[in-house]
Order: sequence, then C-alpha cells, then structure tokens
Amino acid sequence: MSFIEIHLSFLSVILLLIMVMVSVAFLTLLERKLLGYIQIRKGPNKVGLMGILQPFCDVIKLFSKEQIFPSISNYFPYYLSPIFSLFLILSSWLVMPYFTNLYSFNLSILFFLCCMSLGVYSIMIAGWSSNSKYSLLGGLRSVAQTISYEVSLAIILMSFIFLIENYSFLEFYYIQKYVWVIFIFFPLSIIWFIVCLAETNRTPFDFSEGESELVSGFNVEYSSGGFALIFMAEYSSILLMSMLFSLIFLGGNLYSLMFYLNLSFISFLFILVRGTLPRLRYDKLMTMAWKSFLSVSLNYLMFILGLKLFFNVYLI
Repeated sequence: MSFIEIHLSFLSVILLLIMVMVSVAFLTLLERKLLGYIQIRKGPNKVGLMGILQPFCDVIKLFSKEQIFPSISNYFPYYLSPIFSLFLILSSWLVMPYFTNLYSFNLSILFFLCCMSLGVYSIMIAGWSSNSKYSLLGGLRSVAQTISYEVSLAIILMSFIFLIENYSFLEFYYIQKYVWVIFIFFPLSIIWFIVCLAETNRTPFDFSEGESELVSGFNVEYSSGGFALIFMAEYSSILLMSMLFSLIFLGGNLYSLMFYLNLSFISFLFILVRGTLPRLRYDKLMTMAWKSFLSVSLNYLMFILGLKLFFNVYLI
C-alpha cells in the first residue's frame, strides 16, 4: 500500500466511527421520543428544535460530571472495561463490506464472531471489578445469557457460510441480486432478530440491567464517563446488529438508500419491542435458548447442508 492509500483508509475509518457515534446520539433521541409517545407523553422537546440537541447536551453533562470510584473496587479492570467494551464494538463495525475494499477482508464473518465473543469479558470484568453484589449478579446473568444465545448466532452464521461458500459479508450482496434472503429463510430471520435482542441485552432480555431487582445490574457502580461509554457501546451494538440484519436478509447493497431505510426500520423495531414487551423470567430465557432456538437453528443448518449437497450432486 502506498502512503496515500494508508492515509485514505485511516481517514475513512475515522469518518465511519464518527458517523457511528453521531448515529448513536440520534438513536438515543429517537428511543426517548418513541417511548414517550408509547407512554402517551412527550419525550425531550426543550433543547433545540423538537429536542434535537438533547443527545449532545447529555454527552457534555455525562463527561463533565465527577467520576466516582468505589474504594473497594479493583481500579484498573474497573476503569478499563467500559473502554474495552466500546473499542470491541467499534472494531466490529470495520466488517462493513465496502466495494472500495477498505477493510472488507475475506474473513469478516469470523472477525465479527471473535469480537462478539470477546464482548462477554468486558461485562464480566465490569461486574466483578466493581466489588458489589448487585453488579456481580448482573454480570453473571449477562455472561450466561450472552454465551447461550451466541451458540444460536454462530450456527445461523454457519448456515449462511455453507449457503454462500465464503467467509466474507460482501458475498451477501452478490447472492441477493435477484431475491432477498428474508423471502427464502423468513423463520431464520425472526430467530436472528430475537437473538440480536438477547445479544445486545435489550428488552425483553435485559437481565444484566434488571432495574426492578438489581438496581442497575453490572453498571450500578459506574458514573459519568464510564457509564457513558457502556451506554454508547450498547447502542452501537444495536446499530451494528441492525446493519447486519439489513445486510444478510434485506439486500445488502451499501450504496442504495433502501439499505439505510431498512437499517433504521430494524433499529425502530428494537425500540418498539422495548416499549411493548415485559421482561421475561430468567429460566424461560435460558429454556428458549437451549430448547427452542438451538434446535431450530441446527435443523436449518442440516437443511441448508442437504440443499447444497442436492444442488452440487444433481444439478451441476
């Protein structure tokens, strides 16, 4: 690579991450407005036109507040885990399949799975290092939940790896040139969406932040900047999962407006689910992961393997 190419790729990554952060800011505003209308009240509407500057005020407020460290906490893991969490999610965004081949490396699906698996550690370390019973319980819940649903997530991705015979997300654009995958594998898309809700710790699977019984879960001891980083990591992961849903099931053309409308609609569904569904019981969550989703995703894996074998043997 030439010096100019290195500079251009670096600038492109910086631009992508800035856009993700701006998107996170406005996603929080959208969520607060939507939840307000669902609960028959107005959301933020004072700062700027229709409250459009509210996210930036929240950022300034959070980062200018005093950071409090519990005296019995393990300082370095406590301090570094929110930074590590946000770093992992922003690294996962580099799997976006640009045609300009920015970072569209051939193993982007495996890179995504590695980043998602490492995300468990940041929650576990945040819960443990705070040295609080509530945060430890929230962290343990979240780790068990994330690991359980990651199995189904990986098997669904394995099914698509067999279907496209490639490890690159860019391949999803080529196979959906004539028909979207959602029309062929609609049940699988529903399972993927529910698994994404569980992976991002969103309602009705928000057991890591069970306010009614755990005060605030694994992040109960965090304030100011640390809390803001955890918050940004959660909403970045929502946008990432929405982008992957749009990429895998709804066409995957990054250069069409429809892709970003689909992405916005999936993000809207995340918020709608939060406003309408109550939290599940924890044992039902785990039962659903191991008895329902795992069996269905394994069946789809076998089905796609059989389908590929049939096409390879009889039609080629």
